[in-house]
Amino acid sequence: MNEAPGSGPLLMPAADTLLLQLNHPEAEACRAELAAFAELELSPEHIHTYRLTDLGLWNARSAGLSAAYVVDVLIRYCAGPIPHVVLRSITDAMDRFGRVVIEGGRLRSQAGASEGLLLRVDDPRLLDELLAVEGVANLIGARLDPSSASIEAAKRGRLKQRLVELRWPADDRAALSPGTALDIGLAADLELRPYQRQAVDSWLPSGNGVIVLPCGAGKTVTAIAAAAAVGAQTLILVTGDASLQQWQRELMRFTTLSADQIGCFSARSKQVRPVTIATYHVMTTKRDGRLRHVRLMEQGDWGLIIYDEVHLLPSAVFQLTAGIQARRRLGLTATLIREDGRQGDVFSLIGPKRFDVPWRDLELQGWLAPATCTEVRVIPSTEERLAHARASARDKPRVAATVGAKVNMVAEILNRHPGEPALVIGTYLDGLAPVAEALRAPLVTGSTPSFRRLAWFDELRSGRLEVLVVSKVANFSLDLPEVSVAVQVSGTFGSRQEEAQRLGRILRPKGDGRQAHFYTVVARDTVEQEYAQRRQRFLAEQGYAYQIVDADQF
Repeated sequence: MNEAPGSGPLLMPAADTLLLQLNHPEAEACRAELAAFAELELSPEHIHTYRLTDLGLWNARSAGLSAAYVVDVLIRYCAGPIPHVVLRSITDAMDRFGRVVIEGGRLRSQAGASEGLLLRVDDPRLLDELLAVEGVANLIGARLDPSSASIEAAKRGRLKQRLVELRWPADDRAALSPGTALDIGLAADLELRPYQRQAVDSWLPSGNGVIVLPCGAGKTVTAIAAAAAVGAQTLILVTGDASLQQWQRELMRFTTLSADQIGCFSARSKQVRPVTIATYHVMTTKRDGRLRHVRLMEQGDWGLIIYDEVHLLPSAVFQLTAGIQARRRLGLTATLIREDGRQGDVFSLIGPKRFDVPWRDLELQGWLAPATCTEVRVIPSTEERLAHARASARDKPRVAATVGAKVNMVAEILNRHPGEPALVIGTYLDGLAPVAEALRAPLVTGSTPSFRRLAWFDELRSGRLEVLVVSKVANFSLDLPEVSVAVQVSGTFGSRQEEAQRLGRILRPKGDGRQAHFYTVVARDTVEQEYAQRRQRFLAEQGYAYQIVDADQF
């Protein structure tokens, strides 16, 4: 049985694969709806390939989208017949979310009744199946009736991880600890944007999950509003010292909290206050094989834990988070993509995606600067081509990143934007140093002292400095609202999450209405060209068109 064919922009060559024809008049409308439940996998110029995954469908289901909606989108846009079995498999996958529920309840034993955690299923046979799986039965307590069993609170997180692996994602409805009350008032002049308010409202009822917003769209302000709505002591986990200081400034600016209510917990400071900002690094620092500061997460009476850049969570923080499932949890990110494939851990331990909005939608509403994206391909010299050919697979990206023609191309790009603040971004320092020297611009690396790094950021922000060359230490939590040009000269393989962070550095609206320009300089016929194609998938996911030009035609 097939559904009737249509004349839309989608083709379905396999049960989990969708091809979007970009020259179709309905392609843009279709792309916007696909983004809610399908993952873009390939993005050549004329046809984009999307993949249907369990995780994407579960995120859509937890966000309130029904299987009927997903099926309707596919029927409306597919140009050919869709086998009924495919539509049924989508429905079955989405229906798996919610068949296993974790909730609070009264547990009865010989010692009497007490409050505890319950695992409930909609079919006793499903509980039989779970109890028969190795590594699951030891995470589930006593069976209370045919459809429910008790759960130890300490095993709640690990059980949720295993259930995702078994394709039985749990709908965790158990009550969360209120934490110690704290009045976090919002500043009188803070007016939340409509999408920020919607994001908080989407997250608040469950008290767990992820908010996905572009860099420059105010994720920090959104999280501060969530903390104010919770009204409890809050722990904020961030990527590094620069991010820590930015959060500290934003809390002082946008809340009524006093300075002595905000603590910084890092390698240099160990303040624990009602609102504490801690780096992932200090949380994962070990002594004698043990995590030194585990008690900060486990024993503080936090009503909320905020995970900034949640897609970067270290494994050790995942382990800690598995044990604190009774706390409210809010993850922030510009993209849920994890190159290590651990999106399932974010889903199970932090919570499902609660809010997402396409970047281009915010651009059209004026909340983000309009952006053009251009890839410029330079030609390596004969010696550089031979060096690339001889290099090992591990060294080829570094060899390609240091192609000499990139230096002149970066200068030529910046010459086209006189007077506009610019960032030159890269991964390999031996490729960045010649660029910085040629431009006579400061170079920020991981070894740059924090005070000097922040001073240069301030100079760029104020206009006293026009160009700053930065390594990947500036991928995250860098607040430079007036920068309108970014040129990346090397990247971390084909990382889409890195592409999101780097593009986001220049998307804050400019006071004079200037457009943002995002350039990637790629060594032609090297591994960089392949990596660039992977990275561009993120741009296509968000609806950005990008132009590819050769250096001699630029």
